[in-house]
Amino acid sequence: MGKIARRAFLIGVAAIAGGAAFGYYYVRKPYPNPLEDDLAEGEVTFNPYLKITADDAITVIAPRAEMGQGIHTTLAALVAEELDVALDRVTVEHGPGDWAYYNAAMMEDGGPFPFFDESFMAETMRSAMPAVAKVLGMQATGGSSSIRDGYVRMREAGCAARMMLVAAAARRWGVPATELQTRDGAVVDPAAGRTARYGELAAEAAAQEPPSKLELRDKADWKLLGKPQKRIDLLGKVTGSAQFGIDVELPDMLYGTVKMSPRFGVGARSASTDAAMAVPGVIKVVPIATDSGSGFGIVAENTWAAFRGAEALEVEWEEAPYPTDSDGQFAALAAALDRPADFALRDDGDTELAFADAPRAEVIEAEYRVPWLAHACMEPMNATARWKDGILDVWAPNQSPTVIMMRAAPLVGVKSDEVKVHTTYLGGGFGRRAELDFTLCAVLLAKEAQGRPVKVTWTREEDMRHDAYRPAAICRARARFVPGSVPSAVDLQVAAPSVVKSFLRRTFPSISPMGPDKTLTEGAHDQPYRIANYRVGGHVSDLPIPVGFWRSVGNSYNAFFHECFIDEIAHAAGVDPLAMRLRMMADYPAATGALKRVAEMAGWGYALPPGRGMGIAHTLSFGAWVAEIVQVRDTGEGMRIEKVWCAVDIGEALDADIVRAQMMSGIVFGLSSATGQQITFADGEVEQANFTDFDAMRMNQCPQIEVAVLETYHRMGGAGEPGTPPAIPALANAVFAATGKRVRSLPISQEIAFV
Repeated sequence: MGKIARRAFLIGVAAIAGGAAFGYYYVRKPYPNPLEDDLAEGEVTFNPYLKITADDAITVIAPRAEMGQGIHTTLAALVAEELDVALDRVTVEHGPGDWAYYNAAMMEDGGPFPFFDESFMAETMRSAMPAVAKVLGMQATGGSSSIRDGYVRMREAGCAARMMLVAAAARRWGVPATELQTRDGAVVDPAAGRTARYGELAAEAAAQEPPSKLELRDKADWKLLGKPQKRIDLLGKVTGSAQFGIDVELPDMLYGTVKMSPRFGVGARSASTDAAMAVPGVIKVVPIATDSGSGFGIVAENTWAAFRGAEALEVEWEEAPYPTDSDGQFAALAAALDRPADFALRDDGDTELAFADAPRAEVIEAEYRVPWLAHACMEPMNATARWKDGILDVWAPNQSPTVIMMRAAPLVGVKSDEVKVHTTYLGGGFGRRAELDFTLCAVLLAKEAQGRPVKVTWTREEDMRHDAYRPAAICRARARFVPGSVPSAVDLQVAAPSVVKSFLRRTFPSISPMGPDKTLTEGAHDQPYRIANYRVGGHVSDLPIPVGFWRSVGNSYNAFFHECFIDEIAHAAGVDPLAMRLRMMADYPAATGALKRVAEMAGWGYALPPGRGMGIAHTLSFGAWVAEIVQVRDTGEGMRIEKVWCAVDIGEALDADIVRAQMMSGIVFGLSSATGQQITFADGEVEQANFTDFDAMRMNQCPQIEVAVLETYHRMGGAGEPGTPPAIPALANAVFAATGKRVRSLPISQEIAFV
């Protein structure tokens, strides 16, 4: 993989530059259609995204994981729009794991350039990265990229099929294709008054060469896109027919669970399996060792027996190779801040010089801290695997099918493309199900099951205590403020473990991270603020606690650092926090437009009664410009979050209702983390085990949320993650407005109770 990654980048650059012919050819060459080998009788496929049967059944392949974000609905609408069929005529499948479904958009903004940077270097990098993504064949759901990735590709899939169907009808009827139309799943000849359903034409149409030039529908003619649609996934979820990973049932199935080392990076010093094997129904105890951790798997006749067997295991674990409690871990982060920064992706002006002659009265300093956080998906980690007759099948609620194929194949001695991954619905993902641990454990247990499938379900406690956590982080901030104006200098220094380094260590250990990990400071270094002297430094901590992609990644904590400190600067300068932001982001109408709209929605600026307060924040993440205002009220028994207003400029909203729902979801996710969630350590082990001590915001605590969707920016943004980052600082700033108390450490419940 290390060689492939390096070559992929070089090939991508070669393709953009028109250099090496083999690189250009390799990048342009399409992947084979993975649907061709598994067609039902009377079914044909036009491309990797579409199947049609002779009796008019239309199936759209939506190759991104549906975890509640509504992605299957909009991806299907992209195909249906061009195919000229109603959405209720379409069945949607996730489809197989295959390189043909690589996610180009997820890597497009993977470079160190802010979303608004359209310099030659930034655009060259963006142009090259899709070629890299194609060579890697990375099929993954993440980075709020699914619609951006599918926007052209899936429309082209529907368009190509429509044109091929029209061409087949034209040949059958002996008329020019230009004289024919399509309407509601049929080709129509208006002059002759005849019609042919797509199913009648499918076999003839699919046998043709795809058109070399595609004629996508004009936006003015759209019937589905740009309008709210009924969610395709909801009926099955409401009626219970939708299949999540935990619902998988196969003939002759065995069941399993795991008991992994509670201390990361070490295994068992000694173990006795006698008591576990004595539990009725337990069949086998299997040692487990992967790049994600070490422990034991229990195979049993039912899940309850597996759980009981795991409880009965007698294990003495090795000591933790890191500070064993939370205080020691934060001390390690502070020590990283004491060293020079490893990188600075934002370093405008001369920050040191700006502070050198600053009067002490014009400098403010603050230190912020955030804890480790678990993903806490409602559906605990699970996967089913079957190793039989040289074939490995995996059923899993996952975000990265081709990565599973690459890493599971060596465990059973087959090639990657010989592993079949069946992706189910996900009961929550948030980045957690991009990890491999739960799937590889299932494969290892299936190897010991003599051809029987094994469904491996983690207990809630095992899940909570063996996550790839959102990093704990510390930020030391200072600013030189100017009374009545914007600051002349801002310096943020952030220390955290590297998510990319940690993820690669578990997932692709042969690949060494290249360049700085931008996720460590994203949400701070890439914000559209104009400040004369502006520096954001990243200090990488080598704490070996596994960290991963948690909803909005580094934005989740850097937005808190950045936007709370901007608020402190405004207060020190005697400037309204909204007015200061508008001045500093005046060069970016998408940002100021979102801020003005949210201020109008909330009525920003009017005097609130005592005990109430409003806080504002803006964060650009994943291509979405999001401004939020939170209003709180001190009830006397605790703080109540009364209302949240949100304005998001997403560039283009294909389904505004889904965008609103995702903003609301992200807001609740962020507020939950800010008000009460944290992962703490004692004796090297995670202390939290279940929702009793790592709870989410409950319905009775949830505020009213109002969302405005704007479409002014010239590039499309994502929706799944951008609602989370500004919710956290907007709440902290609202608490200050209501109480006069600055929040610099999360969760806020350490100091203030919420009701």
